[in-house]
Amino acid sequence: LPLDKISCISAQQFHASLIVLPPICSIFVWFETDFTMQITDNKNRMEWSRLICSKRLGMERYRSNTTQTRSDFQRDFDRLVFSSPFRRLQNKTQVFPLPGSIFVHNRLTHSLEVSSVGKSLANEVCGMLMPRYEGTPAAEKLTHIVEIVGAACLAHDMGNPPFGHSGERTIATYFSEGDGLSVKPMLTGEEWSDLVNFDGNANSFRLLAHQFRGRREGGLAMTYSSLASIVKYPYSSYDSPIKGKFGFFCSEADCFKKVAQELGLIEKSKGVYARHPLVYLMEAADDICYQVMDLEDAHKLKILSCHDVLHLMLSFFTEERKEKMRGVIRMIDDNNEKVAYMRSCVIGELVGECAKVFVNNEEAILQGSFGGCLIDHIAKLPHDAYAQCSATAWEKIYASSDVVDIELAGNRIISFLLERLLDAVLHPEKNYSRLLLSRVPNQYDTAAPTIYGKIQAVLDHISGMTDVYALDLFRKLNGLSLPAI
Repeated sequence: LPLDKISCISAQQFHASLIVLPPICSIFVWFETDFTMQITDNKNRMEWSRLICSKRLGMERYRSNTTQTRSDFQRDFDRLVFSSPFRRLQNKTQVFPLPGSIFVHNRLTHSLEVSSVGKSLANEVCGMLMPRYEGTPAAEKLTHIVEIVGAACLAHDMGNPPFGHSGERTIATYFSEGDGLSVKPMLTGEEWSDLVNFDGNANSFRLLAHQFRGRREGGLAMTYSSLASIVKYPYSSYDSPIKGKFGFFCSEADCFKKVAQELGLIEKSKGVYARHPLVYLMEAADDICYQVMDLEDAHKLKILSCHDVLHLMLSFFTEERKEKMRGVIRMIDDNNEKVAYMRSCVIGELVGECAKVFVNNEEAILQGSFGGCLIDHIAKLPHDAYAQCSATAWEKIYASSDVVDIELAGNRIISFLLERLLDAVLHPEKNYSRLLLSRVPNQYDTAAPTIYGKIQAVLDHISGMTDVYALDLFRKLNGLSLPAI
């Protein structure tokens, strides 16, 4: 049997229960101190020929074999760029408050940079994998992973509410700790779990796949592969083995199951699937960008000094490479350009490291047994440097007064909007409710037949708001702002 097709069961697992296998399926290998049974089972391995699929959600019956200039996956990318939810990312907080005189990253610029890094990472992976699959049905399909990862990276944050990650926490705690507790008796366990664990990842999948009122079936009608490549946690909140992490709401569970079955994603246990392999590349691109770019933004806002940022970024490299980089830095007078130069070097280093990890662990990834993210497995030197950057960010950036202030304001605004809008959908007969619901875009079904559907309509509306819109609505509902007369 080919060695890359063999998985292992420990001696303890073997002795714990009697397993009877056909002789052709098993190989017994004796070690001096252990006994391991190795088994080949292709059912427990995902295949690239299925994982890369151009079938579109909601348009399965309309598929055409006509040759197109653009691939279906390039169409995904273009469709996202021209979508309203993507444009709204321009006015959503990434980490720091939206810029005044100093421009820092918002959700839009972050997503564009993640897509750029993701495509570079996928391109390296593709180049290293192609020789392995030369002459196989998977070879031609592998060329599309750059487009798929690029699209997934663009979409990965589209479901995030305003005011950064604090917006997600505000929504979740409104139900788990706040006035939202009153709706718990009206919901099933699965529905309640979605609310108290509200997550932007699951909301991104809903935004892409859900048929909003007046819209076509299949949402944005993305390809199955692009949809699966944004789901970092391929299970519902109720089935999640990781507290607070999940990839889709119970309202989209059947939709994800259909996608997973078509692509051949391994179902590890009931409702819990292995990741689509390209999720690892999207996740790595996101990890690289937010960690490195947050340092650059902190430098521009004078939260970190140029010396501190350069020291952190140089720590990714050997002494020999450091000397060459210091030589380039000495030729640059502008501190922002020094940081930008080092930022590009660090991103290039991490892209190369993550690509190697993916390719070296391809078999484990296809078997659904790979643990952690790609960054966790890179070489010790860049790994330790990345950990130091992360520790510095938590200590000095995410706890800075500007960041905390936007979280406090966002918490107040979102909690207020949730209170008013939930009361309106639960009691639509009130005069105030009718006035307020008339302001909700028609695509959100505030008159849904179920309580869960009504609540989701409110969450769809609030999570789709920009920071500026949410603040403006908050002021108007409090009588602090009136239209000009």
